Amino acid sequence: MGCALSTAEKDAVQRSLDIDKNLASENVQRQNEIKLLLLGAGESGKSTFVKQMKIIHENGFSRDECKQYKPVVYSNTIQSLAAVIKGMDLLGITWANPARRDDAMLLFGVTARHADTEPFTPGLLAAMKRLWADPGVQLCFKRSSEYQLNDSAKYYLDSLDRIGARHYVPTIQDILRTRVRSTGIVEYEFCFRGLNFRIVDVGGQRSERKKWIHCFEDVTAILFFVALSAYDLGLREDGVVNRMEEALRLFNSILNNKWFLDTSVILFLNKKDLFEEKIREKPLTEVFPDYKGQNTYQDGVNFLRDKFVRLNRNPGRKTVYTHVTCATDTNNIQFVFESVTDIIISEHLRDTGLL
Repeated sequence: MGCALSTAEKDAVQRSLDIDKNLASENVQRQNEIKLLLLGAGESGKSTFVKQMKIIHENGFSRDECKQYKPVVYSNTIQSLAAVIKGMDLLGITWANPARRDDAMLLFGVTARHADTEPFTPGLLAAMKRLWADPGVQLCFKRSSEYQLNDSAKYYLDSLDRIGARHYVPTIQDILRTRVRSTGIVEYEFCFRGLNFRIVDVGGQRSERKKWIHCFEDVTAILFFVALSAYDLGLREDGVVNRMEEALRLFNSILNNKWFLDTSVILFLNKKDLFEEKIREKPLTEVFPDYKGQNTYQDGVNFLRDKFVRLNRNPGRKTVYTHVTCATDTNNIQFVFESVTDIIISEHLRDTGLL
């Protein structure tokens, strides 16, 4: 008697073969995928890093894409100047020239109409230039750690003529310095060294952190960003809380989290350029009384790096890799990412049993 399979049995065998094939394909895909989770407090440079990945590993920004950033640059510039002027009231700083009050009213009229994303009118541009040149405004800007101001404020306000030009198109540097609060979860994918990189960027403000847990599965490495220059600043969402202290608490909770006991953690001590400028004027001892070093860039970086690295409760099992970066410097980020990739690939091959 024959032992031919029935049609139903043949279908079952084929389904089994298809499942095995899909599982094998998914396993290969998993071995070739690198998932990088970008974490850190707000305004630490995560989104700027993602833009750099587009510049380095894709085709960068086309002219049309650059034009799409015009409203953001206009708004960042106007809102930065408005923040400085509001800071004058907060700090009790007066105008060097009382006529600037009328210019300020013109500026605040624009923000009140929500017209800050539109090109500058000739009158607005002239008023902004006069405001930025006022010694009272400049004095308030120098005390910006006492209120909330975007890091890019000086960069944009020093470029008013260029940004206010009729045929203005944002440069790559303009785009890198734009500030838009990150909300939700943003993913960016690219191929590098034969691997598929998936970068997951999440908002850093406190209200966004409850969403982080949804990204914790299958993470190859965590890239944790800290703004070095924020050591004397309060949180935007809670000005009483120091940003560096918040970053330390946050890093501690991530580094020692049960989800990431075997996950590579790479610490990006970012905004080194701003930190180097600030530490000359603002001693670390004003925030960290235990600091014993000189008011120099290298001593300050070493001190803050050690503070983060010492939070590692399992140094025998986990290494914290650190890099000092400037996220707006493409060459720096390219060099650092090459180094980071070497680490990630080595540990990924080990974890997938290929090393």
